[in-house]
Amino acid sequence: MQNLYSFLFYSAIPLIISRLWWRSLKNPAYRQRIFERFGFYTQTYVQNVIWFHAVSVGESEALFPLIRLIQTRQPQFSILITTTTPTGSARVQAVLGESVQHVYLPYDLPDVISRFLKVFKPKIAVIVETEIWANLFYACEKIQIPLYLINARLSERSVRGYQKIPSLVVPSLCAITKIATQTEADKNRFIEIGANPEKVENLGNIKFDITIPECCLSEGQNLKNQIFAKRFVFLAASTHDGEEILLLDAYKNLKKQVPELILAIAPRHPERFSTVGNLAKNADLKIVTRTSQKTCNDTTDVFLIDTLGELKLFYATADIAFVGGSFAPIGGHNVLEPAAVGTPVLFGLEMKNFALIAEKMLTANAAIQCKNVAELENQIIKLYNQPELRKNLQHNAKNFVVQNQGATERIYQLLNLESFI
Repeated sequence: MQNLYSFLFYSAIPLIISRLWWRSLKNPAYRQRIFERFGFYTQTYVQNVIWFHAVSVGESEALFPLIRLIQTRQPQFSILITTTTPTGSARVQAVLGESVQHVYLPYDLPDVISRFLKVFKPKIAVIVETEIWANLFYACEKIQIPLYLINARLSERSVRGYQKIPSLVVPSLCAITKIATQTEADKNRFIEIGANPEKVENLGNIKFDITIPECCLSEGQNLKNQIFAKRFVFLAASTHDGEEILLLDAYKNLKKQVPELILAIAPRHPERFSTVGNLAKNADLKIVTRTSQKTCNDTTDVFLIDTLGELKLFYATADIAFVGGSFAPIGGHNVLEPAAVGTPVLFGLEMKNFALIAEKMLTANAAIQCKNVAELENQIIKLYNQPELRKNLQHNAKNFVVQNQGATERIYQLLNLESFI
């Protein structure tokens, strides 16, 4: 089965390159550093690394506390982080800079993986969340590189998919040293698709271990005073195609009842910044962009956050936050970040990627779920008119995050990095 998988992967390379080119039309970064994806490098790298793979921005953000913990306790280790997307790459470089090495994850082809492993010679491989790559896992097992899957999650839909190809999935799972899952349900699902029960452990979700420095909160308040003056800030974060037009219409309706309202929008993908800006202009709304460095006045309707890496800062400026990917069929995004900041959190029904977190937040009265835009409008008006309700949401959300922290330390202990000194 693995040979067939490799053959199909090799056959798909022209399509893969075409897809990179197509995506580069909107984001030129996709056509850069392509050789890295095939295991070819233009410089010399440090070897014998501790290697982590995080797909994109969300996984990278979750990983940062663990990386900082390792750098504090084991500064002698050289750390490599791979990502798949340019946005993930940019975030790693912005946050960790030269304190780590970074390249794109190579494609899961035998010769490509072989080149990658020879260049970096990792002492240990750590994959964040759910990335099962048959050739990579086989190669790690063959040359005895301990392989860990951390903060692992698995949906029921993924279980059904993996169960259709057991001859490929089960050997891959056997190559893993340990699987640390986010929840007990995830643990049971990995066992269901063929993981050894003795190798699977529920250690919790490292996304709870988010840290919000006091300087970020104070800087956010200062920024609010500088650019938003006395406006009531409704932040729509990590939005996707189809959501912004709904939110712009909602803003027009809300403005009639909340005159000082301003809508701040942070699109999920940077290639859509200009598209969202045009949507606002076409809706006859006055827009100011973050990159313009201009302040908003009483007539400004929309503030477009056309930068990366500033979402925590803008959560700290917001009076209310809606987390996107939850009105579109995306599955939601990280609602713990605004909760940790202390911003009242709203989201839609499409939360499959954060289903358990969303459920627990609702139970703890730490967030509000809206089934549609009309309900979102009603909740915003309610929160605007009831400051005490906003305070209760903020208090409950912060407590919810704190009460579920600790997974980073547990995973650090699981990796047992002292044994690789």
